[in-house]
Amino acid sequence: MKYYRLIVCLMFAIAIFLIPVSAQAASSSSVTKSILNAAGGEDFSGKSLIKSEFTNAILKNTNFSNADLRGALFNGVLLDGANLHGVDFSSGISYVSRFKNVNLSDAILVDANMLQSTFDNVDVVGADFTNALLDVAQVKKLCVTASGINSKTGVDTRESLGCE
Repeated sequence: MKYYRLIVCLMFAIAIFLIPVSAQAASSSSVTKSILNAAGGEDFSGKSLIKSEFTNAILKNTNFSNADLRGALFNGVLLDGANLHGVDFSSGISYVSRFKNVNLSDAILVDANMLQSTFDNVDVVGADFTNALLDVAQVKKLCVTASGINSKTGVDTRESLGCE
């Protein structure tokens, strides 16, 4: 009886490793509100895109101006020349995405996670980055031209980025 528990645990561990468990993967059709096959140039201006997902997409010259992108996901997305003026990207995630020649003026990016994303020649006049997560090198790059106050939140762009 002394070794009964040890033997039962050992048999259970052996059973787990020897009996294969089937794995089930999620398909893109199971993703809610996913924007698939976006090729760029679309007009999403003023649309409600709350918690929408953009994955491995090329969204060159896409118009998102004044769109509601709260909680949205951009994963591996190229946003070259995109217009994100006035968007609300609060609590959004932009991971390994490229913002090149993008208009982020007057955007709300509060609590956004934008790690591993790059920002080149981006207009951030009046953008609110309060509590946003960005790579230090990208913050320094944005601080060079950061200015203005967000028209909706009243927050100074340089302060929200933590510029010196």
